[in-house]
Amino acid sequence: MRLERTADPCVVLIFGATGDLTRRKLLPALYRLMQQRLVPAEFAILGTARHAMSDEEFRTLMKEAIGEFGSDDVLDESIWQSFAKRLFYLGGDFKDAALYQNIKTKLTAIDGDFDMRGNRIFYLATAPDYFGLVARQLGDAKLAKPAKGAWTRIIVEKPFGHDLESARALNKELARVFEEKQVYRIDHYLGKETVQNLLAFRFANSIFEPLWNRQYIDHVQITNAEALGVEGRGAYYEHAGALRDMIQNHVFQVTSLIAMEPPASLSATSVRDEKAKAMQSVRALPLETVREFAIRGQYGPGIVLGDTVPGYREEPGVNPNSSTETFAALKLYFDNWRWAGVPFYLRSGKRLQKHVTEIAIEFKEVPHRLFTDSDAPLQPNILIIRIQPNEGITLRFGAKLPGQAMRIRPVNMDFRYGSSFGLKPPEAYERLLLDCMFGDSTLYARRDMVERGWEIVAPILEAWKKPAEDFPNYEAGTWGPGAAFELIERDGRKWRKL
Repeated sequence: MRLERTADPCVVLIFGATGDLTRRKLLPALYRLMQQRLVPAEFAILGTARHAMSDEEFRTLMKEAIGEFGSDDVLDESIWQSFAKRLFYLGGDFKDAALYQNIKTKLTAIDGDFDMRGNRIFYLATAPDYFGLVARQLGDAKLAKPAKGAWTRIIVEKPFGHDLESARALNKELARVFEEKQVYRIDHYLGKETVQNLLAFRFANSIFEPLWNRQYIDHVQITNAEALGVEGRGAYYEHAGALRDMIQNHVFQVTSLIAMEPPASLSATSVRDEKAKAMQSVRALPLETVREFAIRGQYGPGIVLGDTVPGYREEPGVNPNSSTETFAALKLYFDNWRWAGVPFYLRSGKRLQKHVTEIAIEFKEVPHRLFTDSDAPLQPNILIIRIQPNEGITLRFGAKLPGQAMRIRPVNMDFRYGSSFGLKPPEAYERLLLDCMFGDSTLYARRDMVERGWEIVAPILEAWKKPAEDFPNYEAGTWGPGAAFELIERDGRKWRKL
């Protein structure tokens, strides 16, 4: 069980406080942390956005958000009253320097009322276009540098740029104002309990780590499948696509945890060093070979979970001739001693058959087949790590069927978080916000890791600038385009049935 501790006193300043992210994720997570007494009494939240609003109006809006998007727990009125007293609001234009002077004055007043000791978290829950602007304004207002004995941190939401050039430009803008140790690039996938458990699974169990290499592993599959479409975010998705939106960040972060070497310690620096080193060894994709290693797709009309759904080009805000991919599949190789020759197959898509995220590690076949009389061919051992839903781990191995004949069948050994521990794991934003308060950046993306992800996909993005001629090329409710199956089948392998 996790040893709970209480965070330092601090004020969390949310830019974009009336937006969807704040209402759906941030405020419910912060309320839950107070409900669990994981934040101290010396704690407050200051929201800011363009709209003019009083503190009381903001509190009413946030109470509705917690009731709608919070956990199944009934909203506790006594806890809410304590929480509401710590909620404040300032309206203003992010481009206006006067707003930041008002923020400075308000933070000083809150600090005096709640004894925050000068500790501050700035959360950029805004459109990406404002990230650099807000950081500069914070610097100009002398809010970026902490007072003596205090700390100041800034949390940046994804996307961290649109390509390699813009990611580097954003990192440079942040670096002009904040030290790297102050910058927390949040990727909510890393806050999921199963993703965090990858470290424990690999490095707390001696039975798996000796097998975690090219001698025993045939290949790795990482699947991120969504049954949902763009859900009203067509205008945003037109500029993103599956490769930028999911693979370059979420999927690469998970991939690095599978591929990394054991860290010297569990410090943020050690863990993130090993993740970055693993991704540095990913084999470069020359532009002319992109077709062999990367597949794109776009969904057309179809039936998902019994409902008829429109194609991507019929979604609101989408160009009727769009070439934006809603599905991407990659084959990567790590050119290092551990993984040389072992392909990693990654796929992510929308409007697929079901909602599931998992890692499947398929081991090599036995070197010599003893059971030649068995009425079915032996199947390889597979280790399956389910990130969502039904978080857990399954190990598939061969066992003898009862009876006189020597017949081998695959069986599963299952571990599920819910049934094993009897506890509901914390939401990703709860864990990540608390880690930031503790100053633990282990589960946050570092500058070099972000830029390396863009370096890997750069030739793919370049090749995909040319409009796709066959879109849409998969029906909603299927598992993606036929070319994605060819990507893995020409190597004599198959995607795992989910």
